[in-house]
Amino acid sequence: MTTSPARTVLVLDGHGWGHGLGMSQWGAYGYAKHGWTYDRILAHYYTGTTLGQAKVATVRVQLVSATKTTLSSAVPWTVTDATGRHATLDPGALVLKGTPALAAQPALQPPFTFTAAQPLSVDGTPYRGKLVVSGDGKLVQVIDSVGLEQYVKGVVPAEMPSNWAPEALKAQAVAARSYALANLAKGRAFDLYGDSRSQVYGGVKVESPSSSAAVDATKGQVVLYNGKIADTLFFSTSGGRTASALEATGIAVPYLVPVSDPYDTLSPYHDWGPVVLDAAKVAKTLKLSAPIADVQATPGPSGRIKTVTVVSSNDSQVTLTGNQVRTALDLRSTWFTPALLQLLPAAKTMTYGGAISLTGLAHGVDALSLESKSAALPDWTPAGDLMLGPDGSFATIVRPQVTTQYRLVWGTVRAGLAKIAVAPRVDASTSASAVTGSIRPVLAGSTVELQQQSGTAWTTVASTVTDASGAWSFAGAEPAGSYRVRCAPGQGLAAGVSATLLVQ
Repeated sequence: MTTSPARTVLVLDGHGWGHGLGMSQWGAYGYAKHGWTYDRILAHYYTGTTLGQAKVATVRVQLVSATKTTLSSAVPWTVTDATGRHATLDPGALVLKGTPALAAQPALQPPFTFTAAQPLSVDGTPYRGKLVVSGDGKLVQVIDSVGLEQYVKGVVPAEMPSNWAPEALKAQAVAARSYALANLAKGRAFDLYGDSRSQVYGGVKVESPSSSAAVDATKGQVVLYNGKIADTLFFSTSGGRTASALEATGIAVPYLVPVSDPYDTLSPYHDWGPVVLDAAKVAKTLKLSAPIADVQATPGPSGRIKTVTVVSSNDSQVTLTGNQVRTALDLRSTWFTPALLQLLPAAKTMTYGGAISLTGLAHGVDALSLESKSAALPDWTPAGDLMLGPDGSFATIVRPQVTTQYRLVWGTVRAGLAKIAVAPRVDASTSASAVTGSIRPVLAGSTVELQQQSGTAWTTVASTVTDASGAWSFAGAEPAGSYRVRCAPGQGLAAGVSATLLVQ
């Protein structure tokens, strides 16, 4: 069950996790579990491709671009400077800043290249290869010049669980190798970022025997299309079918087309939701000038949302792409279905014995009901189905006997919270010798206060309690002025007051 007390909520149910292009990792795992080999898996997700050998042996990965970083080695290490001079350093750590300098070797000039017989650590994380350090006076940059296969060994277990089926790990190894080489940076001192801007590179600490074995088994293999390395995009979960590049980006890529993904059901993210969001916060996030009145989604061929039009209560509207909505609302994918639920009023006080109308709207739902909770019935209980009009609006009359909360029910969603406070009906009249009256419901022993108005304030001048019939009285003549009678009996009832009494 997913709940929100917000009076208007946006509810989203969806499928999959990620951009939907290329290889679904959970789908690949499912295919591997069903006996598919890695080359067959890759051919399925990257239509019309073949396998070939990479011609690149080394990549440069940016690990750090920060004001300060710490390099360390557990064994003696060597540093070589810009002129080719080198020196041997004792095991230990070096703290480097925007203009890197070596206190132990002041004659050496950056950029520095560090090597050792064992992996060197950058801010506590060990990496294979050579570390090249430079700076621009503000930021220090650390680049790992590492063998392609060593790099992929630090990527695969960071992108896919190492305990997955070997053929899935092999498919991931080839996809990661291909993706890296298809997306080498141009005009920079490095080829790849060490994070999700390229793909996550965790270094030595994430390496595992099973994933390293998958890398070794596919050594140098890449995905090719017409002789060129394919941009082998991959993601977590498709939801049952991948998307096309044309649909997602507006640019057709012949090997990134929709394919079925029947075994993606293994993923816990095959279906997700409901996600319930406060519509007021969504309006603020989307920079709308008024509350949300409707949400209209236009799906693409794969079912993923192409555009979303959000209509405001002042009839203004904004149209966003599915990717813009996904990013703004932090959704798992663009394959989602929106619904809008509203319940009004959020809070109101009524007099015992009366009735009140609850109104609202429901867009994108098939059936809606109401449930209630009060002091008399402390658990949420069904309070009736709601009839939706053609425009999605509804109205229903409720007659609570005590203060009661109401909320909307749609599937596992509980949304909108209307708190209807019920005050006792206080009837009062005045005569020359007394102020008398009664309360309803009948509650014996309830405190009743006689209050006199002084400016804008009311001051209690006398009090009594109700008898067994709910009646009460204040004997004696009151000084001239404006009076009222107030009763706050508790027992699920709010404070109630009588009409104002004028004493001449």
